[in-house]
Amino acid sequence: MKPILLQGHERSITQIKYNREGDLFTVAKDPIVNVWYSVNGERLGTYMGHTGAVWCVDADWDTKHVLTGSADNSCRLWDCETGKQLALLKTNSAVRTCGFDFGGNIIMFSTDKQMGYQCFSGEVLVNVKEHSRQINDIQLSRDMTMFVTASKDNTAKLFDSTTLEHQKTFRTERPVNSAALSPNYDHVVLGGGQEAMDVTTTSTRIGKFEARFFHLAFEEEFGRVKGHFGPINSVAFHPDGKSYSSGGEDGYVRIHYFDPQYFEFEFEA
Repeated sequence: MKPILLQGHERSITQIKYNREGDLFTVAKDPIVNVWYSVNGERLGTYMGHTGAVWCVDADWDTKHVLTGSADNSCRLWDCETGKQLALLKTNSAVRTCGFDFGGNIIMFSTDKQMGYQCFSGEVLVNVKEHSRQINDIQLSRDMTMFVTASKDNTAKLFDSTTLEHQKTFRTERPVNSAALSPNYDHVVLGGGQEAMDVTTTSTRIGKFEARFFHLAFEEEFGRVKGHFGPINSVAFHPDGKSYSSGGEDGYVRIHYFDPQYFEFEFEA
């Protein structure tokens, strides 16, 4: 599985995200927002305007618009095709997460610790505490019936989207920065590693920065992929399930297309 290496950022990657067609959006601790053709790694465009680290990115259902949130205390809306900035929302602190609704008419963003509120009344609907430390990432399954969380407590956990019932736990020896669910198989990929300040040159040699694959039902690890020279900050599956990407503290994004053995692999319980 020879990766496609994307070099479009000067600082650590903060988030990577596919749109429905499989184009890959990447943001980092620099002001640059990039979009790539994931088949061959060609850069399709760049969105310039932020003045600080960009923490999050999302594209709407038909990829007409792109939404970004930054440490420059702003959330910005872009025309996907032309790269023109359409709107600027100023905030009182850094924007950490952002997203569109299905219709593309409503956006959401968060600036610090948030909880699930009923949008009209402000009432807390469900609140669960299953992790002992900070949650770094939440990603939905394709059918949106489940979601997986990644936490500094060295675990990723699977939840029911409706009830928030905790279903599975995937354990590692180091903090988990990101986790993603395969659209085709009962697989989950985890990315993480030590805190950036604790990284040493020996860390890469002993496999601390590998992407790790677990079986969704059996909670057992069945594969690892090396490559990054630092913690993995974000992972994402391609919508067709034939590849996945990872973005790291080293500033690189790596697109991995699975070998035929991956699709023929049968997990033995």
